[in-house]
Amino acid sequence: MKQALLVIDAQQELIDGNDQEPSVYHKEELIQNINQCVEKAYALGHPVVFIRDVCVSNGEGDGFQVHHGIEVPLDAQIFDKEGTNSFYQTPLLGWLKDHEIEHVVITGCKTDYCVDTAVRAATVNGFDVTLVADGHGTTDNSVLSAEQIIQHHNEILHGFDNVEHFSMVRKSAEDLFSPLHDTYR
Repeated sequence: MKQALLVIDAQQELIDGNDQEPSVYHKEELIQNINQCVEKAYALGHPVVFIRDVCVSNGEGDGFQVHHGIEVPLDAQIFDKEGTNSFYQTPLLGWLKDHEIEHVVITGCKTDYCVDTAVRAATVNGFDVTLVADGHGTTDNSVLSAEQIIQHHNEILHGFDNVEHFSMVRKSAEDLFSPLHDTYR
């Protein structure tokens, strides 16, 4: 089975915050867990795809780049997006289909926006998904803490399905590239 790691909006300013926004919850642990996923994908020969949101840091400068603490393989694909959905008006879907990818592992930011949308859009577009439980992050909102948002999404996205394809939630220490989806079909 062909697989890929998608790292959504793991950008310098989004993770570290700025004058208007705080850093994401447990950012050091998040960076460590994303790196663990990148290392696993790279070691197994699975492609790594980074998605960057052009709204972060006005789409320029160091703040727009993938966080300096995250290892970016030399052969990684990098796609930019203008909206919440990584598949909307980007080359991502075509690239995944051209490479015959069937399963994507998803990490990144922010849990309640672009990560949630990527998981749901991937299943709609014909991919099984593994969301890395400790590999996505966000900030507090006016109703819930970042920790609650992450826990909530781990709960609701585990088993989320679109009939033929669905998502599972697993921790970064698990064997993420040995998908368990077929054991539940």
